[in-house]
Amino acid sequence: MPKLIKAFDRRYRLGIEKLDEEHRKFVELVNRLESSENAVFIELFPQLVNHIQQHFLTENALMAESGYSAIHEHIDEHQRVLDELNRIGEKVSLGSVSMGRTYVTDHLPNWFEHHAETMDSALASHLKSRGFALA
Repeated sequence: MPKLIKAFDRRYRLGIEKLDEEHRKFVELVNRLESSENAVFIELFPQLVNHIQQHFLTENALMAESGYSAIHEHIDEHQRVLDELNRIGEKVSLGSVSMGRTYVTDHLPNWFEHHAETMDSALASHLKSRGFALA
């Protein structure tokens, strides 16, 4: 079965190892969710939400520490996605796996591609210019 998101696609690499590793983990979770049985999906979805929440906290802290000028727009986007994930997560926990699957397959891959290529790449460029190697 083809993967929803190709894990090592160069479009998602930011050149900052910590963030790239977190993106790889996100891709792994999304691809596992796609092919999982319903019971496993219900277990994995909260892990995805937790992973994304932790990743966003990392990015938010880096933006604040480095004086990133587009911090508010980026944080607002993070919050919007977390709000969606939490709403969907509530439905999944109540057994609405189909709603969760639709979100994972129809929304997350496109959102991730756009977010990584725009907001995250701009952040990575900024961090590199400020000497944040984050190996």
